[in-house]
Amino acid sequence: MRLLITTLFIFCASFAQAAMTNFVFPSMDGGEIDLTQWHGQPVLVVNTASRCGYTPQYEGLQTLYDTYRDKGLVVLAVPSNDFRQELSSDEAVKDFCEVNFGLDFPMTTITSVRGDTAHPFYKWLEAKAGFTPRWNFNKVLIAPDGSVAATFGSNARPMSRPVIDAITAVLK
Repeated sequence: MRLLITTLFIFCASFAQAAMTNFVFPSMDGGEIDLTQWHGQPVLVVNTASRCGYTPQYEGLQTLYDTYRDKGLVVLAVPSNDFRQELSSDEAVKDFCEVNFGLDFPMTTITSVRGDTAHPFYKWLEAKAGFTPRWNFNKVLIAPDGSVAATFGSNARPMSRPVIDAITAVLK
């Protein structure tokens, strides 16, 4: 019995270390985005920028969200100026995204995703999965249990087969 309890404790501790903890981002719409509100749902987190060659991926991200949101998928855009390609204010980013792409998925305020000033989520991601965005529009799929299900570079289009396959694998 003691061995069973010890084994169960070690398993639970290992699972807790692998899963995402509570991360909060300031919301583009005011207030906060607490990732725990989506516990039990897959979340695709994408570091974005308005003046990047990959910016047209916003259209694909909206299509992805429209296609899978009723099945539980959340797309979270994290605008970042770490690569010097973001507009100068949160308001400018919000206006740009609404006017050009009609986005209605959640967005954080402009947030650092690399280095010492990176948001704690991205520091956790680097520590747990060895993943740091190398450019804009890197994608991280968080599974419903809070673990990292998949990571994708900038070239992975939102509606590409690898991204779709990873998302459908974690949908309920």
